[in-house]
Amino acid sequence: MGIDVLVSDDLHLSRFALAALLERREEVRVVGPAESNFAALQFAETHRPDVAIIGFEGEDSDAITIAEKIAHLGCRSMLLATAVTRSVVRQAFDAGIAGIVERSVSPRQFVEAIHRVHQGERVFDAELTVAALSNSDCPLSAREFSVLEHVARGDTVREIAGRMHLSQGTVRNYLASMVTKMGARNRIDALRIARDARWI
Repeated sequence: MGIDVLVSDDLHLSRFALAALLERREEVRVVGPAESNFAALQFAETHRPDVAIIGFEGEDSDAITIAEKIAHLGCRSMLLATAVTRSVVRQAFDAGIAGIVERSVSPRQFVEAIHRVHQGERVFDAELTVAALSNSDCPLSAREFSVLEHVARGDTVREIAGRMHLSQGTVRNYLASMVTKMGARNRIDALRIARDARWI
């Protein structure tokens, strides 16, 4: 029985390269490359692919949400990421996403991950997952974690708002909540506490 795979990636060359790679496999059928996460969700709602591969660049906060919605449709969803942090693993795991594969893996490993996900397995880096899920004492929500990661990269409130598709006021509210929950003096102190605790 073949595997119907949806490939969603806003990087055009990457999307077509992935589709071409998968189409060389007799057991895989690429049922619809999508150029955006929203297009992927619309396609999944109509066609119900077996596996949906969603490109994730770290700053795209929609990817996890879309992958979660696709998973709730009964499709297996998997993130294809440039880089993975523990907070992303935690969010994806909690959202019921079937796995995360880094873009640096070999074509063989990528295809194997699709097969494993299709068979009902969850494909996450074991060491990173253990580290992510062991932070049970961390008080921050998934969104607050995302904001904190942007702070760690040196982003301003305006930049965080733009990248997370939030208002600047909402970002400030997340920052204030984060500082309060962590008992920090300010956002920089909150970042220090999070790093010391190895939450990020």
